[in-house]
Formats: sequence, structure tokens, C-alpha cells
Amino acid sequence: MSAFQRMLDQVWDTVLDEKTWIAIGKGSFKIIMTLILAAILVKVAKAAIRNFFHLRSKAPLRYSERRETTLLKLLENVVSYVVYFVALLNILSILTFNVKGLIAGAGVLGLAVGFGAQNLVRDVISGFFIIFEDQFSVGDFVRIGNFEGTVEEIGLRTTKIKQWTGELHILPNGSISEVTNFSIHNSMAVVDVSIAYEENIEEAEKAIEELLATLQDKYEEIVAPPTLLGVQNLAASDVILRIAAETTPMNHWYIARMIRKEVKMCLDENGIEIPFPRLVMYSRTEQEEAVAHKKHQQSRG
Repeated sequence: MSAFQRMLDQVWDTVLDEKTWIAIGKGSFKIIMTLILAAILVKVAKAAIRNFFHLRSKAPLRYSERRETTLLKLLENVVSYVVYFVALLNILSILTFNVKGLIAGAGVLGLAVGFGAQNLVRDVISGFFIIFEDQFSVGDFVRIGNFEGTVEEIGLRTTKIKQWTGELHILPNGSISEVTNFSIHNSMAVVDVSIAYEENIEEAEKAIEELLATLQDKYEEIVAPPTLLGVQNLAASDVILRIAAETTPMNHWYIARMIRKEVKMCLDENGIEIPFPRLVMYSRTEQEEAVAHKKHQQSRG
């Protein structure tokens, strides 16, 4: 009998062995149960974390809502990583791998990878300091380099920013060197209003100031009554008045649009004209045309 035939017989005997199939069945059942338990544990842990932050939100001493949202997402990610890592080790143990040897080898390998994967280490360290120093949080509107949008998620390695047009930018934390956060302090809405030169500027300013005094009660996003700063510029066909209004963070665009609408309605009610492009046409009389024709003939003669 050839060696190949003996090997084929051994494989066939193993396949037909009842103990082999029992062991495969037990191992498969354990792996499936491990994955199910891991998924259940992750859901329970995330629910417990959310309940904890919900109860904490009712306490007299608490973090800002931005920071709590950031920590909530970070803890949920950490829980998922830890649980599924432990589940992976358990599955490897079921498959008869030497888990202790793998962990020891992973330590040595991790040390070697640490020197080679410096960017990864830098991303993790930068992510830790972003969260620890509260540079920005989930829900903030920020500008990082050429990207501007709302922070969707902050992890230890990457930060996700969603642009207002829908694009999602994923940035390594190690590449974040400068951040402009628009959501920490109040914003300022600046509106320029054009008035025709023929109008009385003092009457226009009085009408606008009376209107501005009522806007804070009408729009809760306005922090203080808007201010008419005065004449900003004398343009070619209009006088430009500037209005400034302090608003809650990131509401200056909305308030600026509302102020323009309110001012337009106010000026219409008071009969104050907003300038529009004009075209002046000059038509010469017959006498002027005759004189011009005579001069032209004389120049030719």
C-alpha cells in the first residue's frame, strides 16, 4: 500500500469517526454561543452606559452636553473593542490555539509594531488629548484644515466630520494640528442694509432701531438686542448701514436671514426705498443734432 493510499485512508477514517463530528459540533456550538453572548453583552453594556449618562444629566453637577455626548460614544466604542477582543480569544481557545502563547507573542509583536507604526501611536495619543482637553466634542461645528462641518464621532484614532452638503470626512487624529471651534462661544450676525441716497438717513436709522428693539423677544436665538452700528459705507448708488446681533452658537446665519427679512418689511412699511440698478438715457434734440452735423462737415472741409 502506497503512502498516499495510507494517508487517504486515515483522512477517510477521521471523516467517518463519530467523535470527530461530535467535537466539531461542540466547537461550533461554543463559537456561536460566544458570539451571541458577546453581542448581548455589548448591547447591555451600551444600554447601561446610556442610562448612566441619562441619570447624570439630572444631577446638579454635570459635564456639558457636548462633552457627555463625546464620552458616551467613546465608552461605547471601548466596550465593543474589549468584549469582541475577549470573544476572539475565547474562540481561538476553542479552536485549540495556545492563547497564552499568542498573548505573549502579541506583546513582543506589539513592541516591534510600535516602532514601525508610529503614525498609529501618534493618532491614538492625539485622540486621547483631544478628548482629555475637550478641544472639540460631538455636535460641534469645527474647521480642521480644509474641512469644515459638524463633528459626528471622535475616536482614539480618527475623527469624523460631516459637511453640510452631506460628505463625511474621516481624519486621523495625528494629522489634526489646528482646530477652529465655532460652537463654544456665542456667534455674531452681521447684516448690511442699503438705503437710497434720496432717503432721509436719520429717519431710516430711527425706523430700524425701533425694529431691532423688538427682535430679541421674537427670536430666542438672539442673546442681546441687535445694534445698529451706523453708516458702514457710501457706495456708488446707496448708503450702507450695518447691523450687528449676538446670537447663540452657530445661529448667526439664521438670524442674519431673519433680520434682512424684518428690515425689508420695516422699510416697506415706512416708505423708505431700497436702491435698485438704474439706467439713465440721454436723447439729443434736433437742434443739437444739426449743430453736431455742421461741426462734422466743417471738420471734414
